[in-house]
Parts: sequence; structure tokens; C-alpha cells
Amino acid sequence: MIDTPKTPDPLHGVTLEMIVTRLAEWYGWEELGHQIPIRCFQSDPSVASSLKFLRKTPWARAKVESLYLFALREQARRRQGH
Repeated sequence: MIDTPKTPDPLHGVTLEMIVTRLAEWYGWEELGHQIPIRCFQSDPSVASSLKFLRKTPWARAKVESLYLFALREQARRRQGH
């Protein structure tokens, strides 16, 4: 078994599809549309339509990645009992 070094980047190896899917599961589409008010989350949302928009809109992708990182930190904090 090869031991690969852990990268400090929490987004390493995480696809945009994984991020959108997890956010939709954690928040639901309605809340996700409130957190990041973009049409692909507010009007007939789906993972496929969101990916299409986010892949060509860097500012929106950055917001989605930022919310994902925030959600990860919150989950870790809750697991630690804070």
C-alpha cells in the first residue's frame, strides 16, 4: 500500500459535481438559492444545469467553493462539540 501525503487543500480531489451535490443535500435547493442567489439554484435547479453555469462563470464557482468550505468547517466544529 502506498501512503500518499495529505494535501492541505480541502478541495483537492473534490469535483465540482461532488460539491454541488453535497451542498444541495446539506442545504436543499431553496436554501442554497438564498445562500448564493443565482438562477441555476433558484429556478428549476438541478446538478446538471448548475454545473453548466458554474463551469463557465468563475465568480459563481468561487462562491460555491467558498460555501462548501464553510460547510465543511461547520460540520467539523459540530463534531468536536463546539
